Amino acid sequence: METVRYLDDTGIPLRELPFSPEELRQGYRALRRARLFDEKAVLLQRQGRLGVYPPFRGQEAAQVGVALCLKADHDWLLPSYRESAAALTFGMPIHKLILSWRADPAGWGAPPDVNMVQFYIPIATQIPQAAGVAHAQRLLGKNAVAAVFIGDGGTSEGDFHEGLNFAAVFGAPLLVVVQNNGWAISVPTHKQMKVERIAQRAQGYGIPGVVVDGNDLVAVWSVAKEAVERARRGEGPTLIEALTYRIAPHTTSDDPSRYRSEETTREWERRDPIARMKNCLAHLGLWDEEEEARLSEALEAEFAAELALADQAREPKPWEIVEQVYAEMQPDQKAAWVYLRGEA
Repeated sequence: METVRYLDDTGIPLRELPFSPEELRQGYRALRRARLFDEKAVLLQRQGRLGVYPPFRGQEAAQVGVALCLKADHDWLLPSYRESAAALTFGMPIHKLILSWRADPAGWGAPPDVNMVQFYIPIATQIPQAAGVAHAQRLLGKNAVAAVFIGDGGTSEGDFHEGLNFAAVFGAPLLVVVQNNGWAISVPTHKQMKVERIAQRAQGYGIPGVVVDGNDLVAVWSVAKEAVERARRGEGPTLIEALTYRIAPHTTSDDPSRYRSEETTREWERRDPIARMKNCLAHLGLWDEEEEARLSEALEAEFAAELALADQAREPKPWEIVEQVYAEMQPDQKAAWVYLRGEA
């Protein structure tokens, strides 16, 4: 399958770009904001101020490009556990994300004007649920779209296939975005499937499948925008495979040098999505180092203010975690809640 690209590996446009100069600058700012959050989150985890954290360095464009096509108060975002970049771009406040990765109940859930569910830790369970959310929008008469993310390893789970089949049969307005970084923790993609591209599986469900350069923001943004427009027209779901590479470890407790080549990692670093987009803007005369310095200063100030806000959150009570399982506590949760409160 052809891989959709708009920029070469250095960021030079290969053809006319389908976005305005201001949109391109907006996209670059979103990439930089995501990268800064990721770097700060890793530092916080090393300082003991964050729990185990799944970094996404190298995969920013595959997430940001999709989120830029969505409306937070209208559409829906269903992330797996690595989509902090998508969440930020979609509208989740930084302090909420920090609290979420601290496992603090104050970080659970989204603001009223942000239609995002909590990060999914179980693999692939978000796919059938996303199909249901998308189908529900049609039943409610809303012209809304749901976007769901999954890694290449998750596509080997049964939930992935069940969710795609349901979405296809009912024509649900759904984007299924596979971030194929070549590894499911330590298992390479080629050991998981016989087809060359995950997007080829779309043929089995009778829906479009697209392969895109996941480190090319313009390409991801363009492909996602077209898929969103199709979904809004009532033409059903799209399976998008973004070819990318997670430079960082699987989580902050992982050592990727044990199972993958550092030479390959260095090759992908030369295709860094942020460097490519910055070079693209510079090539078009849309960016300079003064603007870069102003952006860096603004992003640092924003993160510092949001971190201070997160640090002001009160210490959660042990029993609050039990209160968040169901709308109404079941007998076992109720018993645990009573015990944790010291009322047993």
